[in-house]
This record gives sequence, structure tokens and C-alpha cells, in this order.
Amino acid sequence: MTGTMTPRPAHDEHHSVGELVGQATEQLSRLVRQEVALAKVELAEKGRRAGRGGGLLGAAGAVSYAGFLALAGTGAAALSLVLPVWAAALIVTGVLFVLAAVLAAIGRAQLRRAAPPTPEQALGSVKADVEEIKERAHR
Repeated sequence: MTGTMTPRPAHDEHHSVGELVGQATEQLSRLVRQEVALAKVELAEKGRRAGRGGGLLGAAGAVSYAGFLALAGTGAAALSLVLPVWAAALIVTGVLFVLAAVLAAIGRAQLRRAAPPTPEQALGSVKADVEEIKERAHR
């Protein structure tokens, strides 16, 4: 989070080294707390995405299982009845498999969006803060 450390006015030059170190420590502590809070928010969002993706993949598995059961029913119907009955059962089976494929594709996309579980915004902000501190230290 760049910009969170506010520069002190020029009239603060008379502070002792101990006071300046204390101010820097307090500002750095506040900055670290803010960065940790940002990282928590980012990781929570990625966790929610992973949960949604996993749930959709679980649903795809359940629908696929129902599809296999329907396929077994289709085979039995094909062996014991005339064409229209098993043809209808085969259509139902096909619809179930298409639904399973759609759920799996959506779930996979959700899981890909959640990975890797790193707080990229917080890491970028920390890098920017470190660069800002380095620049100010060299002045």
C-alpha cells in the first residue's frame, strides 16, 4: 500500500534520533498490519473461488454418475423393448452427460481462477513500499 507513510513536515528536523526511529517503527508496524489485512482479503476471495469450483466439479461427478445409471437403464431398455423406449432413454442419458460436461468446464474454470493462492495485490504493494523506503533512505 504505497502512500500510507506520510512524510513529516520540515519543522520536525529537531527530533532526536530515538524519536525518529520510534516514528519509523510505528509507521512500519502500521504498514505491515495493513499489508497483512490486504493479503487476508485476497486469500479469502481465492478460497471462495476454489470452493465454488470444487462444488461444481462435485456436482458434475454426481450428474455423471446419474448419467451412467441412465446409460445402464438405456441398455436394459434396448435389450427388452422396442426402439422408441430405448431411444428416449438414450436421449435422456445424452442430456445428462452434456450437463455434466458443462458443470465440469465451469468448475475447472473457477479452480483455475483461484490458483495460485497468493495475494498478488498485497505482494505488489509490499514491493512498491520496499522500493519507496529504499529511495527515501538513499536521499
